[in-house]
Amino acid sequence: MKSENLQYPVGKFNCPVFITPEMIKDYIQGIQEFPAKLRNEVQNLNEEVLDTPYRPGGWTVRQVVNHCADSHINSLIRFKLALTEENPVIKPYLEAFWAELPDSKKMPVEAALKMLEGTHERWVILLNNMTSKDYERTFYHPENYKTMTLSEALALYAWHCNHHFLHIVSVTKKWEE
Repeated sequence: MKSENLQYPVGKFNCPVFITPEMIKDYIQGIQEFPAKLRNEVQNLNEEVLDTPYRPGGWTVRQVVNHCADSHINSLIRFKLALTEENPVIKPYLEAFWAELPDSKKMPVEAALKMLEGTHERWVILLNNMTSKDYERTFYHPENYKTMTLSEALALYAWHCNHHFLHIVSVTKKWEE
């Protein structure tokens, strides 16, 4: 498999020009289902599989699970900031460095799975109660020099769930062979 296919198993994120209410419903469903899908995929993996990178030079399964918890809690906070402030400047974080911290590299994934379950439960309640006007609210990402609507952020994070889930599936499939 080509390196780019390993790095981007669902392709690179391309935000739709128009995001419809039906697309928003689908994105929310993906966000809602992600923690259970992820738990089902990783709960019975042994340490060796958890410490296997999904591609040469890539993160291990353990780091990917922890990255999702870190990333998605940051996203929930960004949504809340955008819903309560006018185009707030969000705080980027150095995800590659976070992935190297001991809580990402060494500890069992259970804590990250619990974080994802709680974060997504709250996030889905928030998402399902947002109006179409709420989805037009924005935040500014200083690292990307980009203003993003909450509908675009939702599309990105629905993609993010699938992107990293397939990273993990690629590892578990290799171990099953």
